[in-house]
Amino acid sequence: MNTPSEIIISDPSPKLSDVDFSEGIIEDKKAYQKQLSHWQKRLLAVQQAYFHQGRRVIIVLEGWDASGKGGLIRRITERLDPRGFRVYPIAAPTKDEQGRHYLYRFQKALPPPGRIAIFDRSYYGRVLVERVEGFASIDEWQRAYQEINEFERMLTDDGVRIIKAFIHISKDEQLQRFKERLDNPVKRWKLTEEDIRNRQKWSAYEQATNDMFKRTSTSNAPWHLVNGNHKWYARVSAIKGLVLLLEQGVDTTPPPIDPDMLEWAKQQLRFE
Repeated sequence: MNTPSEIIISDPSPKLSDVDFSEGIIEDKKAYQKQLSHWQKRLLAVQQAYFHQGRRVIIVLEGWDASGKGGLIRRITERLDPRGFRVYPIAAPTKDEQGRHYLYRFQKALPPPGRIAIFDRSYYGRVLVERVEGFASIDEWQRAYQEINEFERMLTDDGVRIIKAFIHISKDEQLQRFKERLDNPVKRWKLTEEDIRNRQKWSAYEQATNDMFKRTSTSNAPWHLVNGNHKWYARVSAIKGLVLLLEQGVDTTPPPIDPDMLEWAKQQLRFE
């Protein structure tokens, strides 16, 4: 029997090659909007249930540059109560943070009861960009797999639900999206020199990502792959998957009102 402190690696762990880009297309805009609205409403019901029950959620989003993380986060949050979630866009650590353990800034962002924390990139940067770009030593990023697993297990043992998703797009699709950003003055700011440099190390990032899945897709916090080549499909499928995962083992029906409170309110407001 497994003790609560054990970390069990999910077997088999996902791989980027598991994604079939020929599947997952929604071509009709009305169908997309209808499906998106349905799952957004379901997600709102989940948020309300988690709030009333004091449950905590961490959503970790990773993916290639231009894979659609920002667009997905907007669709996840646009119908939620803004008091019940917070989005953390993760950039390079500040000078103060560089002098501390890399998990420090994420520990500060842990959600209180009834709230959702969404990380747009995360502590997994330690085994992705910091590994590939040499910002972390070999000993540091190799040690990070165990540190992250233990960090997440500590949280899940304490009742936090962790949902981890990686948005995967093809190299050709990324190139097309980079071109669209260059051609669109409104989106041009999204494309940086770092994005272009990172693309030149696609194979190294691919290897690092698959290693991340293999070493950190655990039974308590498994990784989920999102086919991101078609944005409409990616948004609907990701939100649907999020809802179904969060609904597991949770009663999402609205809590009954206190009858005494109801009677008092009727008297105060003077209606039958």
